[in-house]
Amino acid sequence: MDFKESLREKTSRINREISEYLPPETGFQKTILAACNYSVINGGKRLRPLLMQYAYILCRNNGSEELGPEEKTAVVPFMAAMEMIHSSSLVHDDLPCMDNDVLRRGVPSTWAKFGEDMGTLAGDGLMLYAFETACKSTAEPGKAMKCLGVLARKSGLFGMVGGQTVDVELTGKRPDKEQLEFIYKYKTGALIEASLMIGAILAGADEAVTKKLEEAAACVGMAFQIQDDILDVTATESELGKPIGSDSCKGKVTWLTYYGMEQSERDVSAYTEKALDIIRQIGSCRFLEELLISLIGRRS
Repeated sequence: MDFKESLREKTSRINREISEYLPPETGFQKTILAACNYSVINGGKRLRPLLMQYAYILCRNNGSEELGPEEKTAVVPFMAAMEMIHSSSLVHDDLPCMDNDVLRRGVPSTWAKFGEDMGTLAGDGLMLYAFETACKSTAEPGKAMKCLGVLARKSGLFGMVGGQTVDVELTGKRPDKEQLEFIYKYKTGALIEASLMIGAILAGADEAVTKKLEEAAACVGMAFQIQDDILDVTATESELGKPIGSDSCKGKVTWLTYYGMEQSERDVSAYTEKALDIIRQIGSCRFLEELLISLIGRRS
């Protein structure tokens, strides 16, 4: 099985596993439940759950690249929680008060389909339901508590929300290079950092290894966001699943603004190689390495 086929199979399986943790759409509040589920089910690369699963496999290091039944009940709730938090951030990003996007992954964004009020509540609901879901993990209590702490910090004021704050405040302005890197590290990178760290902690990795994976994930986050900037210029709308050139139309400063296309492409490769070097110091996981390499050439 080649990498693309393997990725499709693993992504499909993660979709099924995550779906098992979504709430049933019943009761007086079924509209918000439907909006939440729509936000999560609506496509996505499932990059963060994949990174979490394979960070766990890397650190467990028993030669197998599959999770056993007991491992699934420990790890998958955190994978589902991560995707819920990521989805909540996209729901809020698309709102009229933020990016005002009516398309997400080629279909109406959550607020465009359910209304701005339900879009706001869906983002809030998913953020909270993520922690309810993570608490269903059967991991050892000490490990689970550490993971919940990582999930909370990397999602919140000193993580993703902190990065989004700076991004919103600088809308229509020109962030300097340091501010732009801060936005990329926190708005995009924080959840990727959390994914690799949680996988490591659940596998029993020590603090030094967890810290190394946090560093590797920071590089992945930078590479991923810079590639997003490149795709906003080079991809087609069908590939991207949303309007192309939206950054330039909104006058948004991106990595390309300061460094141009050629340097940006080199930076994506350099950050990815640094992440791979760190991961190879920890152990061997072929799929994880192939996944990171695939991010360089992605078209969506």
